[in-house]
Amino acid sequence: MAEVAADAAAPAPALQKSVEVPGVSPSQLTSDALVQTDPQRRFIRTAAADFQVKDVYRTALAIEDEVAKQGGFVVDNDIQAQVQRVQSRSIGNGKRLELAEYRLQGALTVRVPSERTQVFLRAIASQMEFLDSRNFNARDAQFDLLRQQLARQRAQDAQQELGAAVQAGGKLGDKADAIQARGDARTSRDEAVIAQKEFEDRVAFSTITLSLSQDVQIRTRERVDVDAVFRDNGPGFFRQLGDALAVGWRGGQQAVVALSALWPLWLVVLAVVIGWRRWRRKPVAG
Repeated sequence: MAEVAADAAAPAPALQKSVEVPGVSPSQLTSDALVQTDPQRRFIRTAAADFQVKDVYRTALAIEDEVAKQGGFVVDNDIQAQVQRVQSRSIGNGKRLELAEYRLQGALTVRVPSERTQVFLRAIASQMEFLDSRNFNARDAQFDLLRQQLARQRAQDAQQELGAAVQAGGKLGDKADAIQARGDARTSRDEAVIAQKEFEDRVAFSTITLSLSQDVQIRTRERVDVDAVFRDNGPGFFRQLGDALAVGWRGGQQAVVALSALWPLWLVVLAVVIGWRRWRRKPVAG
């Protein structure tokens, strides 16, 4: 019995409360796709994240600062306010109170050095309130690079061969065709050089697309109540009554004129009525 009493007197163990940590953990923006290296391969890295923030404008500025800190640059920064609902009511004195429900949304595209991609994403995690989605991609582009190099070499070889053909002389027409072909070869060479530079840039700098939004906000403002202003400054009752009578009188005149234009029809109707009355008065033969 003593043991039972002791157990009853002992305090119940306290329930462990779960503490929700606000914000996004940097580990949520971590992936091997952003850091893996291989001397035999060339990776084109891309990343995308969709998240919610406290303030879209401040977050966008903080992200731009972090991009510059990591040695990158901003490609696009687009922020829009999307109005979801608008309500208004009259508050007198020719004014209306308007309430607009809207959400701020931003879209940023940035380029950072490929080896700094994960460092950059972990750095901006503190700006996020909730991470809706994220996507990382590292595409092996070694064969694309080889294709660009071979195309450039072919263009150079073609230019050298055509240059030799032009120097060899020959007919004027053949020489002109060779010069034209050499110009085309130079164009192909230049395009190959540009394509290779673009490829090297995509390898050196990752492309990161960020979509951010914040909670719904309410905008309150007073606007002119146009209907109330026209109503208050419009004509009085007797003026409106006189205008209505004048309009009715003009309408009646127009109706009389329209009916007068149908005078042949009225003659036919009159003849039918007279004939019908005479027929009814005619005595019936016994």
